[in-house]
Amino acid sequence: MNEASTSPRGSGSSSAATAALTALTPAVWGTTYIVATELLPTGRPMLAAALRALPVGLVFVLWKRQLPQGVWWWRAALLGFLNIGAFFALLFVAAFRLPGGVAATAGAIQPLVAAGIAAVVLGEVFTPRTALAGLAGIAGVAMLVLGPAAAIDPIGIAAAVAGTITMGTGVVLTKHWGRPVDLITFTGWQLTAGGLMLVPVVLATEGLPHELTRTNLAGFAWLAVVGTGAAYANWFRGIQKLPVNAISFLGLISPLVATFAG
Repeated sequence: MNEASTSPRGSGSSSAATAALTALTPAVWGTTYIVATELLPTGRPMLAAALRALPVGLVFVLWKRQLPQGVWWWRAALLGFLNIGAFFALLFVAAFRLPGGVAATAGAIQPLVAAGIAAVVLGEVFTPRTALAGLAGIAGVAMLVLGPAAAIDPIGIAAAVAGTITMGTGVVLTKHWGRPVDLITFTGWQLTAGGLMLVPVVLATEGLPHELTRTNLAGFAWLAVVGTGAAYANWFRGIQKLPVNAISFLGLISPLVATFAG
């Protein structure tokens, strides 16, 4: 039986607690931009994406020792591409080209993207109130984090917007299909699939670095363990329990943290 086919109906306080816990994930993701620019090797977005995903994904899969069955081979691969492979690659392209607040502000469109896709796939109602709330969220985030000196790089902006669309699509499909296994296994499948997709891209476009400094290793450790392993397990838990509209609006926390982090 699909573990997430029906979301449990808890009390209002339980839902609030779930939302608060899930909100920790976009808060942690907001640190990605400063970690990428200050701690990681410069100009290697594909390497950053692959090392963020693959090591912890393999650890999760080896820990649980359970592979996908049936349709979940292609579903895990597609979710791994949307939630991890494509999203991480585009995220780090944006992170290396844009200030953190600018890059994350482009992600403020996710509530509208996710709500639109959810209306088609899940049958959730896309109301004028949702649209207005989404536009207000974008405007509010932009007013808080964008200043006259904000650098606008077209490639960076395009990558940030494309990453938001892939992530929004992944969120909706994750909600639609649910998860057939425990949280760690489900997260491991996607991280491994997305990470493996990135390996040939790294080799073809950037190659392997001659060395990684202690600073680089500290940055990768933070992104892999906290920003990916723990954060994504928490995120997928939230997707199971909260409506798509609710969880997508939590993403507005990320640009605020990115701006305050520098």
